[in-house]
Amino acid sequence: MMYDVVVVGGGPSGATAAEDLARSGHKVAMIDRDGRIKPCGGAVPPRLIDDFFIPDEQVVAKINTARMISPTQRAVDIPIENGFVGMVDREHFDEFLRKRAASAGAHRHTGTFLRIERDGDGTHVVYRDKISRNEMRMTTKLVIGADGARSDVGRAEVPGGDKIPYVIAYHEIIKAPAPTEHYDPMRCDVIYDGAISPDFYGWVFPHGHSASVGMGTGIDGVDLKKATADLRAASGLAECETIRKEGAPIPLKPLDKWDNGVDVVLAGDAAGVVAPSSGEGIYYAMVGGRVAATAASACLASGRAKDLQLARKLFMKEHKGVFKVLGAMQNAYYRSDERRERFVSLCHDVDVQKLTFEAYMNKKLVAARPLAHLKIGIKNVAHLMGIVSPTRT
Repeated sequence: MMYDVVVVGGGPSGATAAEDLARSGHKVAMIDRDGRIKPCGGAVPPRLIDDFFIPDEQVVAKINTARMISPTQRAVDIPIENGFVGMVDREHFDEFLRKRAASAGAHRHTGTFLRIERDGDGTHVVYRDKISRNEMRMTTKLVIGADGARSDVGRAEVPGGDKIPYVIAYHEIIKAPAPTEHYDPMRCDVIYDGAISPDFYGWVFPHGHSASVGMGTGIDGVDLKKATADLRAASGLAECETIRKEGAPIPLKPLDKWDNGVDVVLAGDAAGVVAPSSGEGIYYAMVGGRVAATAASACLASGRAKDLQLARKLFMKEHKGVFKVLGAMQNAYYRSDERRERFVSLCHDVDVQKLTFEAYMNKKLVAARPLAHLKIGIKNVAHLMGIVSPTRT
């Protein structure tokens, strides 16, 4: 069979792209490795649930409070007003998305991507089938690379695809305890402490009957497992049963180019669309899959490879501002414990709290309150210049 598009990768990005293309009437194949679960806190905003029609049974918890913890263990609790942070379990959520894509008409294949070949008959995606262990070959007009942060498709096909910056994330899924003074099943804890992560953060995210405890770092030599063990101990979770352990790279900067100008376009982590500072990726991955599908559909209709550029253009048109602000925050506040202490201090401000979660839930910068933005800007500069003490709000 000649496919219109072969999607490499069946995570949220690849599954979304495959479903959208299949529902548009295209012949689509999706290749995914079996059994891989990405380490992920699992947080999703209400906008994702609405935009991508996620049923309530996939949302294992709805969090109403976020706790920011500083290097000196000062905690700031932020109520999430007029909404919530949804939690999904990637083991079940990703499979739900893959099954939905298949039910829409995408042909699902389980195996490991090997390479792309081209000849007079067209473009061919070669993969190793999980069951037979044989090399299989699918002919296609276009390829969407949605195969993660160190994308094999991106490294082979797209300029700059081998130079994407990333942090390594590691987490442990544990059996959730009963509520304690340290653990609240309705609260996400974000730990800004250089003893846990010298350049990113640690987290404790409830998932109903389980919880994700982990951290990320871009610095070589950090013992991720020890840091996570220390975080579990500090959070009173050391004795909880461990269900599984996972680690993977998380990209923190969108690539400058997402396509090869011929027949390949990237999506999700492969394109680098994880938000700086927060590390949030599920929503942006699914949007990345959607815009990649849109670009592929346009290219198939017009016959112009240039239309593959639409994926990046559409994504950045809506989300460039958010990524720019979050990148500036990470560069400003994650470089030292003294800066992280100031960042948590800034989180005491009610306007900071409201604007942060309004932006999170709606996925756009909030411009409705200029005086609040001005006040936050002044406080931000004062903290960065050391004019105020980090113990002051």
